Amino acid sequence: MDLLSAGDWAFALYPIMAAAVALDAAVPPIPSEVMVVTSGSLSANGQVILPLALAAAVTGSMLGDLVVYGLFKRRLTHVLDRFRWGRSVHKGIRRAAARGGRSSTAAAMVAGRFIPAGRTATMAAAGIANVPTVRVLRASALGSVVWACWMVGLGYLTGRNTSLPFWANSLIGVGVGIGVGVLMAAVIGLRRRRAASHGAADPDPGDVSGR
Repeated sequence: MDLLSAGDWAFALYPIMAAAVALDAAVPPIPSEVMVVTSGSLSANGQVILPLALAAAVTGSMLGDLVVYGLFKRRLTHVLDRFRWGRSVHKGIRRAAARGGRSSTAAAMVAGRFIPAGRTATMAAAGIANVPTVRVLRASALGSVVWACWMVGLGYLTGRNTSLPFWANSLIGVGVGIGVGVLMAAVIGLRRRRAASHGAADPDPGDVSGR
């Protein structure tokens, strides 16, 4: 089996990617973005089916969102604390929430997934704030579709416009994605610091939740 060719393992990529994206919500260090961008790069030369790659990314994103949201909405985090691995996961989610802020608006749930730890933070905040499940589902679906199109698209565009191997195209796409995420995080952080200096509430990246 040629490990540098997707022909032998392409169909295994879809469920593995969906699982990785789902786990990434609760365990942010999992580099699921790499797999998602890679799927786009592979789809550019026909080794991966583009609609299936998008569907896997969206499915995993929504599942992960709902797991984190449900843990905090149902106050089930004490279940994690019974296990050593669970305590590590719980601590990681709390750290992500502390870094990402407390916003639970629909706009924050959509935009948060584009910044480091933002997806975990906003879903945890939505659970703590007891945001209605239907509202979370809508925001998660919209955010997941936009995020999947963006990440898969990065790999696809680099794959279509360069003659590099898929792993090199993936690195380029991941680099662009990380750069955009860091820039967004810096802008949001600057807004928060300015708001705090004026005694204002923690700002959201726009509120379209209707609240």
